[in-house]
Amino acid sequence: MTITLTPGKQMGFRRMSDAAGRFKMTAVDQRPPIKTAVEAHRGGPHWEDVARVKTELLRALQPSSTAMLMDPHYAIPHGWQVFDPAKGLIVTLEDSQFRDTGQGRFSAEIDDWSVGKIKRMGGDAVKVLAWYRPDISDEVRAAQHDFVKRTGEACARFDIPFLFELLVHPIESDAEQTSEYTEMATKHADHVLQSVDAFAGADYGVDVFKLESPVPAKGITGGDAQVQALFDEIGKLAARPWVMLSAGAGKPDFKTVLEYAYAAGASGYLAGRAIWLDAFAAYPDWEAMAAGLRRDSVPYMEDLNALTDAHATPWHEHACYGGRGLDFIDPTAGFRQGYGDI
Repeated sequence: MTITLTPGKQMGFRRMSDAAGRFKMTAVDQRPPIKTAVEAHRGGPHWEDVARVKTELLRALQPSSTAMLMDPHYAIPHGWQVFDPAKGLIVTLEDSQFRDTGQGRFSAEIDDWSVGKIKRMGGDAVKVLAWYRPDISDEVRAAQHDFVKRTGEACARFDIPFLFELLVHPIESDAEQTSEYTEMATKHADHVLQSVDAFAGADYGVDVFKLESPVPAKGITGGDAQVQALFDEIGKLAARPWVMLSAGAGKPDFKTVLEYAYAAGASGYLAGRAIWLDAFAAYPDWEAMAAGLRRDSVPYMEDLNALTDAHATPWHEHACYGGRGLDFIDPTAGFRQGYGDI
């Protein structure tokens, strides 16, 4: 499969990455992991504290990031003045609330939110998370495929990159049960691999995959040939640029995950809790949280960035572009006729 990038998608890639084409992206779009802690302290919903947490994360972490992933509920409306416009802007589309049937989870867009609105506000990419595994019910599987496909079609129509995140989750037959946005400790590598394969077709319009480790990240060690083979298979199945998510992994574990991923051709990371969760544990002590971000999170990001610089594959060097990832789609005066209208 050879992909030709349209101008809007190519510009989004360039804004999300560094000058060499590597992604060092930070997620502050998480809602349940932050809301739960804030509500426990406040005794109920507290918009201002959730928004302030996200603003403090933006302020501290964006200097070390090439792009920031933000949500339209808290991070964007409260952190807009703090956000550095020189950074790439990735905006989440999916609702953090999902309907769990026990045989799968239905994903959906945030109400009153769309790809068109993300493009209109200046977004550089649309991010969607879909819960998935190959053994969910036919009804949920069809709905999840439709959700992803219509998102990809809208991103093509508005010429904005589609950054697609996949997470395996428990179903009722599993011993492990959790509704948290965390990695399954008992997940099967085949579920991760088959999920990537299910959405790798051109009709889904995915531009960048945001993927979890095929093996549990907790306690992962380096140098395992069998683990490397699984990461290599993920890279082959994705067949386009891909980055790693942290799913709440600890700092050392996520770094090891990245070592495997980069050896398999990944182009960077889009991570959140591995970077900032330890510092956030100091909430509601705002000064202690800010100090933790400076003391622990920022140096950790610099460590990840050095690893990324040394070993990640620039997105435009991916084989799917046939060596022409940075070429303009039509370098002639006829470009304006061939470029589609929205």
